[in-house]
Amino acid sequence: MAAPNLFLIYVTDVARSTAFYSDLFEMEPVAVTPRYVPFEVAPGVLFALWSGRGDTVMAASPRASEVGLMLSGSKAAVDDRYADWTAKGVTVIEEPHEDVFGRTFVIADPDGNLIRVSPVD
Repeated sequence: MAAPNLFLIYVTDVARSTAFYSDLFEMEPVAVTPRYVPFEVAPGVLFALWSGRGDTVMAASPRASEVGLMLSGSKAAVDDRYADWTAKGVTVIEEPHEDVFGRTFVIADPDGNLIRVSPVD
């Protein structure tokens, strides 16, 4: 079976986004190039920032997916992460609320890519 093992996030400024995601998730990339920066999120699984050929990713490009962070623990774990991230000055899209899968909130990265925090399914 072949499972997906590379998840790309399109960004317009790789350096800015590398700093954002490094700080947000408190992790360092495994490599840094001018247009591609991968983070290993599990053995053999990469979450990577990509600016394409430099002229293909625009700030106005629609963002139609979300990066997800599922947390173990109670509703308080989601609220605590919200407090931590808002203290860093993130852009809040949805404040913490209850949804069909539990407590959740959504923020955006500098390019408008969405990041959802929710409980483990």
